[in-house]
Amino acid sequence: MALARLFLVLFALLAALPGRAAPAPTPPARPLTVYFFDVGQGDAALIVSPTGKTVLIDGGPPEADEALVPRLRQLLREPIDLVIMTHPHLDHLGGLAKIIQGVGAKRFMDPGFDHPSEAYRKLLDVVGQKVGQVMTPTPNPSAPETLLSVGLGEGVTLTILWPRTPRDAFLDDTRSDVNANSIVTKLTYGKTAFLFTGDAEPETEAFLLTRPIDFTSTVLKVAHHGGKHSSTAPFLAAVKPQAAVISCGARNDYGHPTPEALERLGKAGARIFRTDLQGEVLAVSNGTTVTLTAQKGRSAPVVVTGQTTGPVAKGPMPSGTSGSVGSTRGKVVPANGKLPASSTKGMRYVSLKGSEVFHSEDCRTLERAKTQERTVYKDRASAMRERRPAKDCDP
Repeated sequence: MALARLFLVLFALLAALPGRAAPAPTPPARPLTVYFFDVGQGDAALIVSPTGKTVLIDGGPPEADEALVPRLRQLLREPIDLVIMTHPHLDHLGGLAKIIQGVGAKRFMDPGFDHPSEAYRKLLDVVGQKVGQVMTPTPNPSAPETLLSVGLGEGVTLTILWPRTPRDAFLDDTRSDVNANSIVTKLTYGKTAFLFTGDAEPETEAFLLTRPIDFTSTVLKVAHHGGKHSSTAPFLAAVKPQAAVISCGARNDYGHPTPEALERLGKAGARIFRTDLQGEVLAVSNGTTVTLTAQKGRSAPVVVTGQTTGPVAKGPMPSGTSGSVGSTRGKVVPANGKLPASSTKGMRYVSLKGSEVFHSEDCRTLERAKTQERTVYKDRASAMRERRPAKDCDP
């Protein structure tokens, strides 16, 4: 009896001693969200990082802006941090002018590949008037062995894989040089990744496969709306997509997506989402998995597991390739979640008489034409209203 009472006293004393608190549960990672909008026969996708940084990739065809502008206003409280036009075709740039005017944009990037379309010229006029900073994926000469990337905070990085002029010349003699030189980007967050391919051609995919790049991506934005030429088997084998999103219009005149592309995607093991059948597709990553939800249909959300294990670049880029840790007309963008303010303050721009392009005031072309009549602009926005950037100095 005395022994029993002793045990009870000891138990009470032990219970009263301060002990180690149970470890606090790890808070869930803030999500990375990607909206693949239903814009008909075209492309438009919005990235919202865990810290609220926003990137819009393409703006769909002209008829998409009536729905897309209100949708973006519903999702965003601030101007878009970066608008990327993958290439100057109407089904990708058609809605951008109204978006920039109605929603706002702090920075604009295009591949720098010239195209003689009136819609592209009008878009550049709006960009010149409304956007504070214009960017091209120009490599940083001081770090040509690295890939150009922009940090969006919380470990989210958007890496530009193509194009890389002037270190690598634009692809030419392809089925469509405009498509072949689309901006191709890889978005990474933890073990998950998204690959955006614009309207990349087979030549684009073949060229990229010669580079030491990890293409592994959880979600693939399928090139050229599921056309039969892109999404080649070797490229899909490198990407290893768990899910593939095809942005195309219902009953479009091109037959997109084609049976050939769908078959290759199926063989690659990708779960296919189509905006023509399922409407807007929402993809949410927690850094480990991606949950995809379609607007239309009764299917439950699909969860796929990320498999990216390392940096995008597997090693130094070979001589003759490009890249930098961020670039705005050749200036470095730190991968720290803070996109820079314009670094061209005070720069003047010059156009020669009879020319449709303008140059930076230190361009060698101007040195060779010292006696030729010229127009001087006090800032880039003023020059953009009347001219387009020259390819030689990429002002």
